[in-house]
Amino acid sequence: MLRFILRRLGFMVLTVILASIIIFWATTILPGDVATMVLGRFATEQAKATLRTELGLDKPIAVQYTTWLGKYARGDWGKSASTDTAVRPVVFQRLRNSFMLAIVAFALYVPLGILLGLIAALKRNTWVDNAISVGSLAFIGLPEFVSGVILITIFAIELKWLPAQSAIDPQSTFVQAFPYLVLPAITVALTSLAYVIRMTRSSTVDVLQMDYVRTANLKGLPPRRVLFTHVLRNSLLPTITVVAIGIGWLIGGLIVTEAVYAYPGIGRLLLFAIQRRDLQLIQSTALLIVIIYVVANLVADILYAVLNPRIRYT
Repeated sequence: MLRFILRRLGFMVLTVILASIIIFWATTILPGDVATMVLGRFATEQAKATLRTELGLDKPIAVQYTTWLGKYARGDWGKSASTDTAVRPVVFQRLRNSFMLAIVAFALYVPLGILLGLIAALKRNTWVDNAISVGSLAFIGLPEFVSGVILITIFAIELKWLPAQSAIDPQSTFVQAFPYLVLPAITVALTSLAYVIRMTRSSTVDVLQMDYVRTANLKGLPPRRVLFTHVLRNSLLPTITVVAIGIGWLIGGLIVTEAVYAYPGIGRLLLFAIQRRDLQLIQSTALLIVIIYVVANLVADILYAVLNPRIRYT
């Protein structure tokens, strides 16, 4: 098991390094001039040249990359050119906000998706199965800004149960921010729910047809024991991968949802940085999102190996 984890850690490091190269290269080919974006069109050429020197943009690309990556690894993420503040505290503050939203959304759609997927598998080819499938696919077809507007209209404007926007105070605790997280979390959950339902249903149907499940039923074992001991352990393996990938998306991919609800998350911060061509902010935020994705997949691989011993020995 230790060898398996070390091998996955090696792949994780290589992935992060490759992603850092792509991110850095992508920021160098963005259209427009950084100095002009920061200082404005009417800045003098001398002022622009001075800013380029301060940002290290006058050095070779390889030197810029190695310098940036070395500082990033040491925790020195530089200063935002657009806000004139240190990048790291801003990014971690937005990351905290994204984590709070991700926790609520995750708690909504993962247990519910697994439960509905199991029910659909156990009641396959019945009206229950069809209702769950059609209902989940209907929600996944709606863009996030459409479902968000519908939820705001119903629960904020008509019923007045929840706030229509989620611009929380930076110092808000999870309890204080919770009412502002519900609507965006439901919006995210509606989009992700169908993936978990379909994957759980498909894998559970396959496992229910296995010989060892038939044998357990023929032995007269209670249905609950067969389900939780023999079926779930194997049927949830593909679902774990879907959920792990979803964790990374919950942290850094909710740009549309955050924009609809004016929620100050890390995805909206990345959009802000791109619009202002703030290189330090773009690079630091994007690489952090990549690291979150990679760590989530590492956790999924480990859980996969725990649930399926054959994986760890391959």
